[in-house]
Amino acid sequence: MREYLLMALVAAAVTYLLVPLVRVFAVRIGAMPEVRDRDVHTTPTPRLGGLAMYGGLVAGLLIAGELPYAGGKLAAEGQGKTVIALIAAGGLITLTGFLDDWLGMDALVKLAGQIGAAGVLVTFGVSLPWLPLPTALGGQTILDSTLSPLITILIVVVMINAVNFVDGLDGLAAGIVGIAAMATWTYSVALSKDYGDTSINATAVIASVLIGICLGFLPHNFHPAKIFMGDTGAMLIGLVLASTMILVTPLDSSSINRFPVILPLLVPVAILVLPLLDLIMAVIRRTSNGLSPFSPDRGHLHHRLLDIGHSHRRSVMIMYAWTFLFAFAVVALSIEGVPLVLFPLTVLLAIGVLVMMALPRWRARRDLGGAEGRGGLAPAAPTGPEGPAAGPGRHAGPGGQPPGRVRPHPYPSEAPGPRSVAAGDDTATLSVLPDLSLSAPRQGFSNPETPL
Repeated sequence: MREYLLMALVAAAVTYLLVPLVRVFAVRIGAMPEVRDRDVHTTPTPRLGGLAMYGGLVAGLLIAGELPYAGGKLAAEGQGKTVIALIAAGGLITLTGFLDDWLGMDALVKLAGQIGAAGVLVTFGVSLPWLPLPTALGGQTILDSTLSPLITILIVVVMINAVNFVDGLDGLAAGIVGIAAMATWTYSVALSKDYGDTSINATAVIASVLIGICLGFLPHNFHPAKIFMGDTGAMLIGLVLASTMILVTPLDSSSINRFPVILPLLVPVAILVLPLLDLIMAVIRRTSNGLSPFSPDRGHLHHRLLDIGHSHRRSVMIMYAWTFLFAFAVVALSIEGVPLVLFPLTVLLAIGVLVMMALPRWRARRDLGGAEGRGGLAPAAPTGPEGPAAGPGRHAGPGGQPPGRVRPHPYPSEAPGPRSVAAGDDTATLSVLPDLSLSAPRQGFSNPETPL
């Protein structure tokens, strides 16, 4: 346990200390593009944070190789090339992301870089030898020398893009992957107690380093972010997380879990359920509109949370909570000895997260209902001398109110302008109603945040 903690601390410290240097480098070479319509930040921010994360990865893996327990597991038969594979594949995907963040890159060229990095993992032996399937579909299926590399590359590329797609808010990708790595570490350590398999222990080592990378980067990236990881970092941590899933998946854990055959598939999917769901929804949304699956938009899950009315930080925390619930609930159910009381507790926590998500809608309806009870909806007071000013860090909506709130006039009968819609006027609209629609993301949304 102490060695796992040491590896995580080394990776975190190196990443944390390298970020300021990388930030200066990014500013000097101009790797801080202008703000786009779909962006949620309002000022140009340096990218390339993934360079510091790669430094943390290399440092953590090299330290692991020198430790008595971790080094022995990594040097064991079948795992001797794992460190080389991750450093080489990580270097290739980091280079691909760096060029994309700095100069821009065609989607197909970037995809080729992802496939190349996944191919490096396969070349060094990080591959899926068999595929766990339900009994109705034939049970475990041994993969031949052709199918194994193809399926492994597919899994790695999908996970890389899933993490890349979810990297849209400050601290979101690093936090979600960090939570996923913690769940993977927990799962692999629990299995290693009964199996002692070197690939399981190697998974725990890599997951520890990945946890450290994410924790070391988060202080610089949490809202308001001083630097973004960019494609450089998102694709890197997606690759490393995919490698942990592959290394732990080929194990028959039927003696210590309650759904033995499909569990090796279920745990990775549960751990990455939000990024994978966001990826699937984005592909369907874009292709149905005649766009490329790689064309950017503002329809991601985190954008929708912002559009509902959540602040930047609260949106990130909600995504963290969902990731934690999905990942650790399945991991807990996969390990014998875990009290079943955790299941209803998980359901209650999920309900709590849903309540958090719905709060902006309820508050908006409450405010609108209160305004109607005082004589109808009235335009909010003007900003400036006639109305309250926005506080620090807060965006002033009409009348100095936060977005989505409507302040009723203190004397409805004296309120300027119309207070109600004439009966039978089907074309009339109330401009003061907040836009709570989830069907179409707003364009050109700036990101003035409401602090927690």
